[in-house]
Amino acid sequence: MNAAELFLLGRVLMKIGEEALPEPPGGEGRYAGSARLVLIVAADIASHPDSAVGEIAARTGLPQSQVSTAVARLKEAGAVRAVPDPADRRRVLVRSVAERSERVAEVRAAGIDGALAAALGSDDPRRLTEVTEALEVLARALMPKAQSRT
Repeated sequence: MNAAELFLLGRVLMKIGEEALPEPPGGEGRYAGSARLVLIVAADIASHPDSAVGEIAARTGLPQSQVSTAVARLKEAGAVRAVPDPADRRRVLVRSVAERSERVAEVRAAGIDGALAAALGSDDPRRLTEVTEALEVLARALMPKAQSRT
C-alpha cells in the first residue's frame, strides 16, 4: 500500500462510517458537512479531554473557527462542557460530559454491519467478520483510546 492508497482507504472508511450513523433527528436525511465536522470534533474531545480549541484544531486539521462552532453545537446539545484552564484562566478547556444524552448513546451504539455489507457488495457473514476484525485491529493499533470507548 502506498500513501495515495492509504488516503483513499481513509475516505472509503469515512463514507462507510457516515452510512452507518443513525439518521439525524427530525428526518433531515444524512448528515451535512457541518454535522460531520461536529462528529469529528466530538470524537477528538472524547479521546483528548481537557483540550483547548486550538489544540483540537491542530489535531483534527480543521480551521479553529470551525472547531469553535462545533464545540458550541456540542455544548448546546449537552455533550460537552467548557471549563477554565486552572493554569491559565484566559484559556478554556473542553471535555465530554459524564452522562451521555440519548442521541450520543444512539450514535455510539450504531453498528456497521449494514453499511459495511453495502460497501463490500456482500452480506456473507464470514466476510463481514473478517473485515470487522481487521478494522478492530487497526482501531486498537492506531486509536489506542478507541478500546476504552467501546
